Amino acid sequence: MEQRTRVGNRLLAALPPADLDLLVRHFRLVSLERDAVLVRSGDPIERIYFPLSGLIAFVMDMPSGQTVATAVVGNEGAVGVLTSLGPSRSPMTAVVRVAGTALQISPAQFQASLERSGALRGTVQTHTRALMAQFQHVAACNALHSVTARLARWLLQLRDRADGDILPLTQDTLSELLGVRRPTVTHVICKLRESGGIRSNRRGSIEIDRPRLEAATCECYQLMRRRIDRIVLTDEMKSAPMAEASLFANADEERQRTPARGATGQRPKGSLRGH
Repeated sequence: MEQRTRVGNRLLAALPPADLDLLVRHFRLVSLERDAVLVRSGDPIERIYFPLSGLIAFVMDMPSGQTVATAVVGNEGAVGVLTSLGPSRSPMTAVVRVAGTALQISPAQFQASLERSGALRGTVQTHTRALMAQFQHVAACNALHSVTARLARWLLQLRDRADGDILPLTQDTLSELLGVRRPTVTHVICKLRESGGIRSNRRGSIEIDRPRLEAATCECYQLMRRRIDRIVLTDEMKSAPMAEASLFANADEERQRTPARGATGQRPKGSLRGH
């Protein structure tokens, strides 16, 4: 289990070595720049990303110009694998909210590997089930719980995918996560700071106290975490351990052949723009 996790992406880590090798030869290691748009709602999916670090938010673009986050994904998931159902347009916008790195592959190369690997098809199903579970929990939480509890939940979800208690988040990003305006975000941050869940907030970052934040959130956080872990870990247990070296050796070799370029995509518009 430890060796598989060290691969960097939990979906890829669950693949047997022979199945992973189908993808590795096509991977490019790319940077994910903060606020980069990987794909916009309605656009064709031209690249698939398996994050190794960082965090990506899936957001819905409303006719009013407002945006609201419906899910987040880190190294437990992927972006763009809906192309496994055939050529398709993205149903939502994917925006990098915490910078990191990812392994990138084209839909055509991914589809060719998918046709040869039952294990890879199972991995795509795992990702889809985990993402749907998150969509369901977020929808229920938005309907039932206070904005304070929801912000605590989002911060904990982000912390699970981050490397420390200082989260690089702007007020615009928090507004997008909560579906509220910035004055409401400011009010809720003050409430969580008074309760000790947030130790400090500076321009562009928030330092959290995890135990106190867990006390401030609703039951959705633990329910969502257990459900998604159960989906992902069950599939990880089905495959044999594999070494981390083969993945990164091939990715590095590919990067040397074609210099990695940042996954900058298009810059966000309106409220998607970081400050």
